[in-house]
Amino acid sequence: MDRPCSPGIEDTRIVHGKRNPFIAQEGFLPIALVVAAGVALVGYSNPWFALVPVILLVLLVLLFRDPIRDVPSVALGVISPADGTVVAVEVTDICVVQGEAHLVRIRVNSLGTYTARSPVEGKVMDLQSAAEGVGPDCPANALWIQTDEGENVVLQFQSYRFGLAPKSFIRFGERIGQGHRCAYLRLAQYAEVYMPINSKVLVTPGQQVVAGTDLIGTLTRS
Repeated sequence: MDRPCSPGIEDTRIVHGKRNPFIAQEGFLPIALVVAAGVALVGYSNPWFALVPVILLVLLVLLFRDPIRDVPSVALGVISPADGTVVAVEVTDICVVQGEAHLVRIRVNSLGTYTARSPVEGKVMDLQSAAEGVGPDCPANALWIQTDEGENVVLQFQSYRFGLAPKSFIRFGERIGQGHRCAYLRLAQYAEVYMPINSKVLVTPGQQVVAGTDLIGTLTRS
């Protein structure tokens, strides 16, 4: 996942979840180009050739869709960051804060929502600035969120298709709400959520989850 960056005009709107365009901002240009190609083929060539842009348009809309989600109001709840299927639930000491943690690995649905959601509400921290408590092999581009209760949740994506890493549009020090948009998934195949070892995991392998809506765990007050 790309390092968190300063949000632009659209980014601020996305982070706070006030409005939703249904299509992720990254999809505007390719969709516009396909529409223009379709119009050109209808006007200057055989209209049947426009079927190709129409098919591409449908696929792009499915790929870049960013639907509204009803985020549950659950204190200390951990929300699924992506649409997909839970493929693993295990305990690990890699890429975590505060020692061992529960790891929930989700295989991302390529035609699910294009925008990842924050698992919890809290402050975005910088893994590189942490002097201690961060597990080994945790890349700087993982998303570390610390709740107001001091609990730490890390979100990481794996296996990028065509080398396109997810792109974060929030920056260190910002606050983000539970289930709010935090990054473009692009074509990442797996989303991994690391929760404190004293938290409760609510999902099992094989279970389908919906980004921004389904609970995958709950944190325990320290």
